[in-house]
Amino acid sequence: MFSIIGILIVFGAVIGGYLMEHGKLAVLFQPAELVIIGGAAAGTILVANSPHTLKAVLAGFKTVFGSSKFTKKLYTDTLKHMYDTMQKARKGGLTALEKDVDQPDQSELFAKFPPGAPDHHIRDFVCDTWRMAITGGPSPFEMDLMMELDMEVHHHYSHQPPAALTAVADALPGLGIVAAVLGVVITMGALGGPPEEIGHKVAAALVGTFLGILLCYGLVGPMASRMLRAAEDEGHFYHVLRVAITSFLKGSSPILAVEFARRTIPGHVRPSFHEIESACRGTAAK
Repeated sequence: MFSIIGILIVFGAVIGGYLMEHGKLAVLFQPAELVIIGGAAAGTILVANSPHTLKAVLAGFKTVFGSSKFTKKLYTDTLKHMYDTMQKARKGGLTALEKDVDQPDQSELFAKFPPGAPDHHIRDFVCDTWRMAITGGPSPFEMDLMMELDMEVHHHYSHQPPAALTAVADALPGLGIVAAVLGVVITMGALGGPPEEIGHKVAAALVGTFLGILLCYGLVGPMASRMLRAAEDEGHFYHVLRVAITSFLKGSSPILAVEFARRTIPGHVRPSFHEIESACRGTAAK
């Protein structure tokens, strides 16, 4: 919602200021310039990225125009889930989780994990970690290292879509210049003609530069930044899960492991100690 409002403000301010100076909107409507800039931008992103990245860019637009799913409620529900899971492991041993992690779709614990924002990648991250812990082979340090490696891979690929969009944003001013240069070439061919015709062609050429810069700094660049912020939010969520599991495997009690994890949640969505304690103690797993 805020992204849409921001975009409307950007274009509203630019067009409003232009109209205040008695500019004519019809002059800004240059389909040929849009075809040159838009087509070239689309071509550059196709050349520079794999189909997987392109699909991720399209999926990332949901995060640009939607609100973040990593809310205080999600963190509270997730930490409660982690508490319930660790309580079950504490009472029955890690092997008590074996059926849950092997068949998460049929498990009451993991069927809808994370609560409120189903994501099989996050669930796989947690289940695979518990599965390795059940084997009893790796030490807590090795488990922590394993999760760190997993997160590094996820971090790399989650940052590819915003990086691709940033590259397009960086190219747009240059593509605007390309459109402007082509407009100048056309203008040169019209020298000697009526002054109105030459003026119209010069205006069209300058609109190309204007559009390239505006789309870069007023639309595509901010969208890439918003997409990057969403990837960072997801990375924080993985880190919270990692801290909770590592703390428990090192011998902390479930409530203490959850508290360690709570301290790593970003401040603007971090639930209080009492909120987490109330959620965990209220309906702990039996």
